[in-house]
Amino acid sequence: MGILEKIAEIEKEIARTQKNKATEYHLGLLKAKLAKYRAQLLEPSKSAAAKGEGFDVMKSGDARVALIGFPSVGKSTFLSLMTSTASEAASYEFTTLTCIPGVIEYKGANIQLLDLPGIIEGAAQGKGRGRQVIAVARTADVVIMMLEATKGEVQRALLEKELESVGIRLNKYKPNIYFKPKKGGGISFNSTVMLTQCSEKLVQLILHEYKIFNAEVLFREDCSPDEFIDVIVGNRVYMPCLYVYNKIDQISMEEVDRLARKPHSVVISCGMKLNLDYLLEMLWEYLALTCIYTKKRGQRPDFCDAIILRKGASVEHVCHRIHRTLASQFKYALVWGTSTKYSPQRVGLGHMMEHEDVIQIVKK
Repeated sequence: MGILEKIAEIEKEIARTQKNKATEYHLGLLKAKLAKYRAQLLEPSKSAAAKGEGFDVMKSGDARVALIGFPSVGKSTFLSLMTSTASEAASYEFTTLTCIPGVIEYKGANIQLLDLPGIIEGAAQGKGRGRQVIAVARTADVVIMMLEATKGEVQRALLEKELESVGIRLNKYKPNIYFKPKKGGGISFNSTVMLTQCSEKLVQLILHEYKIFNAEVLFREDCSPDEFIDVIVGNRVYMPCLYVYNKIDQISMEEVDRLARKPHSVVISCGMKLNLDYLLEMLWEYLALTCIYTKKRGQRPDFCDAIILRKGASVEHVCHRIHRTLASQFKYALVWGTSTKYSPQRVGLGHMMEHEDVIQIVKK
């Protein structure tokens, strides 16, 4: 029996098994086996690595956004509208056959937008060019899931399933579980909270399935068996996702309102160029980028060339971005903006910068 058949068999058994207290250990083990087989499926074969064209695009700009969705939902039209790159758009499926990059220039940042070929059901198993598409999506900072407003619910569920099965977790955070394999001493299990979904026995069974007999496990939050398996496997990617419902000109106002109120969702129409500005604002928020402006002594700030960093960046990050040796020559910095109590404020390397702050660095 091949890996695909084994995966299908386990999925059927999980669906058949009625979830209750008596079956939770059995379900936990099935999920652990399922995760193992899916990991094997994703490992590229050595023969495939030798031949075949490259699919990924070199990372550039301040952030990377992957545009995924089923064929003919408007991804190529969206790329052409947002960037100066022309991606072939047509009314038939699979117009885009490779990864097409474009650059969105917004608030001084260069955001790389990747138009990926349409995903079909079974993409995680390699159907279409699904595996390569998903591999590129894993390298992005944010995923834009483009859905057709008329059939968005069905498409969304299928795409989420495909991405979940290859370890991409959308709009989720890494589970707060400490896990460390050891050379001896058995399994040490502890928790700082009341556990309702996992027990010590289930944790041990899952670890044994992965041939782990010596480890330290500490639950700091009430996590499910699936989240614990994610921690063991350790190659999961947690990323923000915007669900973009296109072609809203084809549905009623009530349906548009319902879709717009869903969490992490934006409604647009590429054909009529509706709500694209709001989508850009949301994308900026999800990327969590900040613009920092620099100032030389005795001169006005340079508002034309911003330094783009992630939210939570410190003065030290700014120094590294300007020049790798600047932090070692740093004496102090003067900062103007919302991160200070008064302007200018004299700060050290650990000071946290905020959006549109101005900084002047003084060397030793």
